[in-house]
Amino acid sequence: MDFDLTDEQLMLRDTVRDLLARTYDPETRLKILDTDLGWSRDVWTQLADLGVLALPFAEEDGGVGAGPVETMVVLEEAGRRLAPEPILDAVYVPGTLIAEAGTTAQRQRILAEVLAGAKLLAFAHEEPGTPWPATELTTTAAARGDTYTLTGIKNPVPHGDCADDLVVSAKLPDGSTGLFLIAADAPGVTRKPYRTFDERRGAQVQFTNASAELLSGGDTDSAIAAATAVAQASLCAESLGAMEESLRLTTEYLKTRKQFGVTLSKFQTLTQRAADMYVSLELARSMSYYATAALEDGVLDPVTASRARLQMGRSARHIGQEAIQMHGGIGITTEYPVSHYVARLTAIARTAGSDLEHLRVLADRVSDYTLVEF
Repeated sequence: MDFDLTDEQLMLRDTVRDLLARTYDPETRLKILDTDLGWSRDVWTQLADLGVLALPFAEEDGGVGAGPVETMVVLEEAGRRLAPEPILDAVYVPGTLIAEAGTTAQRQRILAEVLAGAKLLAFAHEEPGTPWPATELTTTAAARGDTYTLTGIKNPVPHGDCADDLVVSAKLPDGSTGLFLIAADAPGVTRKPYRTFDERRGAQVQFTNASAELLSGGDTDSAIAAATAVAQASLCAESLGAMEESLRLTTEYLKTRKQFGVTLSKFQTLTQRAADMYVSLELARSMSYYATAALEDGVLDPVTASRARLQMGRSARHIGQEAIQMHGGIGITTEYPVSHYVARLTAIARTAGSDLEHLRVLADRVSDYTLVEF
């Protein structure tokens, strides 16, 4: 199987890499993270102009119609530079929900603005106190004539602080799950923004009899499954980019930092540990490609996603811990970038399921197989 990128994919990668490299040197990135928004509107506009936001969406919805590989190429570069723009949270995941579950009129009305970078979305799905995956929802939808009202609390809502519209999951009166569109500033919607430890943004959103529009053009469960698959593969790709840069920073440090008159790269134990980091990186790369290939084939299997995420989490923990250790004290300072890579990798490992939760998904499916080897 050929895993090499095509000329067009390489051009996309290089274009996004150049854009993010020009913007996000470590000092500039820290300044942007410290703003109220936490990311750059200027970069967002450039990403929209390049067609990055529209990549995975069908042409009839105003998108580019590219495949999952192109999407993962972009997110890998975002991970490499720790770009804080909410490509996944504000476009790819909620946009997929609208593309899968919305009517033609809803798709045309909403996605055009989103893909042009003029409107931000957020998916409000997880609820406080409920384990991943969120299947038993406490947020309810009550019918009121031809419309619905929502009542409940959603947290965390990634980048829910800056979203213009929210895509919300709620339990319908018949007990099934529905997806609803609601303006973030609508009456009955209360947001409590916060910063995460990796300097991203999120919000707790409370709905109190808030009027909402039902997405009624497709199957809700299928739409959530599609959006979840996109999220899992995307998080793998972003992790891969961050791990690659963490290893690069570490090996460069070993080549330049001197101890006892020689560079640290002369110490065999340290070079062996760096080699082990490379092994973990390549394991992660294989599983990231595996998740992307499954998405390319239209496979929305939670077992496939959990296999990939479990290895990504283990590799990220190993690479992150070793990167900090081999940098010494400077590795945990805010001024040096490696600490930010470790923070982001740690946050990803607890997004859309932790290692333990993904392991439980795999354990619950052991009985599906006739032979298990340890």
